[in-house]
Amino acid sequence: MKLARFRVGDGPVRLGRVDGDRVTDVSGQVGTSLRAILPDLPDLRGRIEAARGPIHLLADVTLDAPVDAPQKYLGIGMNYREHAEEARQAGIPVPEHQMWFNKQVSCIVGPTADVVKPDLSDQLDYEIELGVVIGRRCKHVAAEDAGSVIAGYLVANDFSVRDWLQKRSPTFTLGKSFDTHGPIGPWLTTADEVPDPHALRMRLTVNGEVRQDWPTDDMIHDVHQQIAYLSQVFTLMPGDVLATGTPSGIGAPTGSFLRVGDVVRAEIEGLGALENHIVAEG
Repeated sequence: MKLARFRVGDGPVRLGRVDGDRVTDVSGQVGTSLRAILPDLPDLRGRIEAARGPIHLLADVTLDAPVDAPQKYLGIGMNYREHAEEARQAGIPVPEHQMWFNKQVSCIVGPTADVVKPDLSDQLDYEIELGVVIGRRCKHVAAEDAGSVIAGYLVANDFSVRDWLQKRSPTFTLGKSFDTHGPIGPWLTTADEVPDPHALRMRLTVNGEVRQDWPTDDMIHDVHQQIAYLSQVFTLMPGDVLATGTPSGIGAPTGSFLRVGDVVRAEIEGLGALENHIVAEG
């Protein structure tokens, strides 16, 4: 099942079930907050699948970020083998353990939203990532049980401002959290439709040119290990988003940074695609 938050024209945000090129409004059955229903999603599934609300073509609606107001948006650094080597060659130390950073949730935007290139930097970079959405409150989750707390998956593009990331903010938070630098979506694909999150193909293009094209099986720490690691430290909450690492091909090693006017498309097999235009600030 695929669940999206969307608007028709200037109307309010609605919650819908995506089937092919159409979205069925299910707000009348379950409300408009995806985050609110995640803990009860298994019990609500039948009602959502049977809903017969208004139907819209996806081409006629604007998709919002599928998860509304998550408490946390966390990303793991250098979690793909080829990318870690790429970073090492660029002079960035490879971490010995899982290296997590915080993206402020205020950076989150929808799958087709404009992404702003800040005036203060010419080092705007892209990072396609598999996003994991937590489905229920949990702590101290064993890796072998981690699948039971995952509501579903989405596509994330972890835009980064490299000079603020590597030089201005040792914790990564500032360079990872500029407004609009967290597009996610296009919808939540529930976990039952993704038999193995480590067997997906990711592909990112800039103006049609392939920059990243890599399988998720190259992760150093897999999705379940990531959840086990994080849940030792704090309680994971429904709607929390985890960006699970990016493969090789980012712009930093070659200085191929994004410019105003670029179109960045990030697609993951079976999960859909983000397509964001880079625009000037102001």
